[in-house]
Parts: sequence; structure tokens; C-alpha cells
Amino acid sequence: MDKQLNNAVAQAMRESARKAILPRFRLGEAIAADWKSAGEAVTVADRESEAILSNKLGRLLPGVNIVGEEAAHDNPEILSHLSRGDCWIIDPLDGTGNFAAGKIPFGVLVALVQDGLPVGGWILDPLTDRFCAAQANCGATINDEIFHVRSPQRSRPQVAVTQLFADIEMRTELFANLQNKFDMLDSPRCAADQYPRIALGENDVTLFTRTIAWDHAAGVLFLNEAGGRAARPDGSPYRCEDAHAGLIAATCSILWEDIAGNLVKAGINLKGAAQDL
Repeated sequence: MDKQLNNAVAQAMRESARKAILPRFRLGEAIAADWKSAGEAVTVADRESEAILSNKLGRLLPGVNIVGEEAAHDNPEILSHLSRGDCWIIDPLDGTGNFAAGKIPFGVLVALVQDGLPVGGWILDPLTDRFCAAQANCGATINDEIFHVRSPQRSRPQVAVTQLFADIEMRTELFANLQNKFDMLDSPRCAADQYPRIALGENDVTLFTRTIAWDHAAGVLFLNEAGGRAARPDGSPYRCEDAHAGLIAATCSILWEDIAGNLVKAGINLKGAAQDL
């Protein structure tokens, strides 16, 4: 693993949290937010964090394209970088809705991508300073310590489900079909929380519909390199350019296959179930 790269990315992410995010967060106190679209909040913390990260990462690997969540909202053309060449992907404040309401969880996500596939993934929890890192074929670390998934020993695995289903009836049907075998939970809107939660064994599985690159590229790589499994419902690898193909993330391949098989039997397709970008 390239420790120099890890350290540089960690420094940039911690600086963005220290300068842009933490000074504005008070538990239980809401702050002003704008709305990019229905349910999509943005704050000054998002914008300042992205500016810091774009500057730092741009200097770290000169010439590599940068796709930040806020920049992509302003200029969707930059999304073309997700499928070709090298690019940084930045989610400057994942879980903005929680953050703006004075709630947790929220985090910062950065990924490095080559031709649509994540090759580097980093996740920072600003409140605890937990730093998850992974590089392709090099394993995963938490706070610089080698890390492997902690598979829980529950008799009934816990399955968290995104609340971003455009079709509520489909989500209700999913719960009905799985709850006899699994304990079903609502997933808070924060991928930066969900991927470490799965890896640490706090949840067993999370089902996603909308899979935008800045939410998932880092976490998919981290979970896979830590020994879990994150893949499209048909078993194909996650690619950054497809935001609506659905995703199953699990602590292990056996549980992943169990969930995927149950979805097929129930006729539930995560693909296309998400809201628009």
C-alpha cells in the first residue's frame, strides 16, 4: 500500500473537516441549507470542504481530473470523467441532510478511479477522526492499522435498506419478503457511515438503489479490500458511471449471495428504483 498517498489524502480530508465542517456542527442545532433538488441539501460547509479537497488533491496528482459533488451539480459535463482515464471523486460532506439538522451520521469520502473502477478509497468520520483507507489489491486499514471485516454471529442478520426508493410499494414489498429471515432496518442517508458499519459488523448488509460515484466509490473498494463484498445485484463489479444499477454490500460473500438470491426469488430489482440525480 502506498502509505505516502494515504497520508497525503488523510491530511487533506482532515484539513477540510477541521476548517470547513467541524466549526459549523453543533449536535441538535440546525444550520442554514440550500436545496439543489428535492431532498438534496447543500451548505457552506459542503462548498468549502470541496474547495479545500480539490485544491489539495489537485496538487497531489497534477493533471488528474477531479469530480466533486458540488462541482458536478454546477457542471454535469464533468461526470464524463467517471468512465475514462484517472480522476479523483470527492464527496465533501456525505450526509449533508443530517449535518444541517444537527444530527449524525455524516462524513467525508474521497476515491481515486481509473477507467471507471475505484483503485483508492478513503472515508473520514470527522467527529471521531476514524480514517478508513484502501487501495486496490493492497488490503484495507483503519487508522493505519490493517483491518479485516468483523463478521457478526447473529442468528438473524441485520439488513439496512436505503430510504431512496422512488417506489414506496417496492420498498414495502422488499421488507415483507426479507423480514422472516432477516432483521430489517432503515439506512440513514450516509454512505460514509454505512460502509464502515458493515465492515465492523454493526450491520450485516445494506441495500442501495441510487449509487452515485461520490457516495459509493470509496466505500465499495474499502469493503471489498477488507474482505467483505460489495457488487451490483447481478454480481458484476461496481462502476462509477452508472448511478442507478443498485448495489448490495455485505460482510461476506455467503451472506451477499443469500440476499441476492432472495431478491431474485421475490422478483425485486434494485436497478432503476432510485430517485433521479
